Amino acid sequence: MYIIAGLGNPGGRYEGTRHNVGFDVIDAIAEKYNISVDGKKSRAYIGKGVIEGQKVILAKPQTYMNLSGESIRGIVDYYKADPEEELLVIYDDISLNPGQLRVRQKGSAGGHNGMKNIIANLGTDVFARIKVGIGEKPKGYDLADYVLSRFSKGEKELLNEAYTHAVLAAEQILKGDIQSAMNAYNRKVKPDKTEAE
Repeated sequence: MYIIAGLGNPGGRYEGTRHNVGFDVIDAIAEKYNISVDGKKSRAYIGKGVIEGQKVILAKPQTYMNLSGESIRGIVDYYKADPEEELLVIYDDISLNPGQLRVRQKGSAGGHNGMKNIIANLGTDVFARIKVGIGEKPKGYDLADYVLSRFSKGEKELLNEAYTHAVLAAEQILKGDIQSAMNAYNRKVKPDKTEAE
């Protein structure tokens, strides 16, 4: 059983915001594999399916971002999953250009409050993750306001491509080949220039 958790904030007002790209990737996986993510477990929406011959649980924690770890810990415990081998977390990263992916096997939270909470609750930072770039905060912007803002038209196009790549990367990770996913998707995406012109 493999748990794929995408991070975001619950409720319509947060849909489509930068901080919710984890939810968006889960939606893309669910659509491709026809998995309904409408069950409830441990304060998350979950869906069960099979991807690459592997039983999976897709999860969208509903605890708000900063408490994501409480929900994910509950799901990991319930399904008796080993987070170091059977957990993939997908979330936003402001240090990457919009649409850039970074696949990692382990690592610190890098200032991301949702990840801090997950690492604290699991007691380990060794678990697979796919970071989806949302772009750096512009000067003078409040970070909270920025991550809760929406993408420009040009950025949306980059993000849609990133979601497709994130689904493919998740498939490779499920096949036990995270190295291939890293080789294929840890490359730079040029920032969108159309907005500045």
